[in-house]
Amino acid sequence: MRSRATNRFLDKPYLVWSLLFIVAPLVMVLYFALTDRSGAFSLDNIRAISEYFSTILLSVIYGLIATIICLILGYPFAYFLSKHTEHTQRTMVLLVMLPMWMNFLIRTYSLMTILGESGVINTFLNSLGLRGVHLINTPGAVILGMVYNFLPYMILPIYSVLSKLDNSLIEAAWDLGSNKITTFRRVILPMSVPGLLSGITMVFVPCVSTFYITQKLGGGQIVLIGDIIESQFQSANNYNLGASLSFVLMILIFICLGVMNHFDTGNDDGGVVI
Repeated sequence: MRSRATNRFLDKPYLVWSLLFIVAPLVMVLYFALTDRSGAFSLDNIRAISEYFSTILLSVIYGLIATIICLILGYPFAYFLSKHTEHTQRTMVLLVMLPMWMNFLIRTYSLMTILGESGVINTFLNSLGLRGVHLINTPGAVILGMVYNFLPYMILPIYSVLSKLDNSLIEAAWDLGSNKITTFRRVILPMSVPGLLSGITMVFVPCVSTFYITQKLGGGQIVLIGDIIESQFQSANNYNLGASLSFVLMILIFICLGVMNHFDTGNDDGGVVI
């Protein structure tokens, strides 16, 4: 009886937190999306979403490209990291997490310093007598900013899964005649799916919704859905349209969660280590 009463008491703070910071904001977004500036019910904001279809599609494309690059870079790094000693693993994980301890804005500004017309790269090229290259305010700079800022969110979930793999399964595959490629394809890769899905979701969603990276590294020339939403809330003061566009991001999040649940193996080892 005491344990039940204690459990009921302990979950109350979480319920209050959920109501205040999860349910209430969603209700407010729904309210603004389905009303006009006067507060009357209207579907005009929902209909206006079609006008931004090209921007939404561009955001998804940029998000997919950045996610694929993070996956290509992050999976091999996480795999080889999981094969090192515990001391090396702790050191490397610390180095991966270290940039995340700095402010997001500082990390983005550092890329501006590196990629700028008089930045580190062009200064180095000029010192060699070579002509500088235009790197800032380009699609490549925006994607680089996404990869740089969100790569740890791909590495850590995958590493969390790979570091807990049962080596006896790999040894059994070798005993049965599998080579390294077959073992990776039939044993390691399927068992790392939870970490893969977590990493893909944690990179894709913020890449699609980002706006600060495009503003600083894209120079305002590349406009994604996050930029439109930010402008509606900040400069246009059109909370209603901004809320309706926010539903697009919510739908993308629900799709990602649905895919994760569909491929979920019930293994809890896919959690993030941060």
